[in-house]
Amino acid sequence: MTDGRLYPEEPAGSFPTPPATVADREGRSIELRTIDGGDADDREALVEMYVRFDPTDRAQGIPPTGEDRVRDWIETIAPEGIHVVAVHEGEVAGHATLVPESDDPEAIEEPAGITWELAIFVLAAYQQAGIGTHLLEHLLGHAEGLGVERVWLTVERWNAPAIGLYESVGFERCGTESFEQEMAIRLA
Repeated sequence: MTDGRLYPEEPAGSFPTPPATVADREGRSIELRTIDGGDADDREALVEMYVRFDPTDRAQGIPPTGEDRVRDWIETIAPEGIHVVAVHEGEVAGHATLVPESDDPEAIEEPAGITWELAIFVLAAYQQAGIGTHLLEHLLGHAEGLGVERVWLTVERWNAPAIGLYESVGFERCGTESFEQEMAIRLA
């Protein structure tokens, strides 16, 4: 199955898998772990993080603002998505997710057969501390272990720090649309 995107021919290197505890650049102990998008407590932890999310850090309209809209969005992406969170002192400080490009539950059971869209968000107080890199690497490692092969994302073309982060783990630029840069990676 092809989605029309150009994916790198060679898989990126392997990535670490959660759970893990890392120290960020500020010396904070950050726990990286998977969550179950179908679990009400895990979804509630995401809602709490996104309600605290600075609206000026939103990209391409997500995450939404307002608790009700955040809950609706989490309900949309959580059940079938693959999720890794960064936790500091019991609170979610960052979230990386892969959302399947299929509504067919049978297709999702075979993750190599579909493509997955990546989204990553880190609370402002934790940005520029390396947490995004850890989240991204551990999400890709977890996805790789589940059999995911093709991941893509879009990022605003002016967001050089995000593009640099994605390129540092193996994403390649593969297309553009107006103000968005499309990037893709192939996992082993």
